[in-house]
Amino acid sequence: MNLPEHFTDAGLLPPGDYPLTIPELRESLLVYGPDDRPPTWDSEWRGHLVDNLAILTDQLFATGITEIFIDGSFVEDKDHPNDIDGYFECDLVALASGELERSLNRLDPRKCWTWEPRSRRPYRGYPKLQLPMWHIYRVEFYPHVGQLSGIRDGFGNELEFPSAFRLSRRDGAQRGIVKILRARAA
Repeated sequence: MNLPEHFTDAGLLPPGDYPLTIPELRESLLVYGPDDRPPTWDSEWRGHLVDNLAILTDQLFATGITEIFIDGSFVEDKDHPNDIDGYFECDLVALASGELERSLNRLDPRKCWTWEPRSRRPYRGYPKLQLPMWHIYRVEFYPHVGQLSGIRDGFGNELEFPSAFRLSRRDGAQRGIVKILRARAA
């Protein structure tokens, strides 16, 4: 499914799964905005976020992770999103044993891969404590092994990441999500 050229009237990526490589994402609506984008649309910042995303997705691909998804305000018509949110599907044993975290940190020079609550730190003006990867890359990935996300639907039911990430936090409306693909061979 190709990425649409416009957001919905509610400012969301239309519902659906949009598989894109990092180069395709860099050239998309999500970086350059719609034709009628406001002058405050920050393509440079959005491009910077994609550059950081590329670092982390390359590390995930190098460890054998192939199911990688991004969403958040980055897939909405927000002029200057704070970050890119995402999740990836992984093996429960590799996650629980710490092997996945160790493998990722061997690849990352800043050793940012952890989901340990004690690793979270404040950032000025933000009420939520942020993970090290957010402080370094402004990208926040969560592993998904079938667990609940902590995000609830309109009826109060806790959702798994695949469902939760397809809903806008603004109003619970359905929105699209981007699946990051390995670069295609030339």
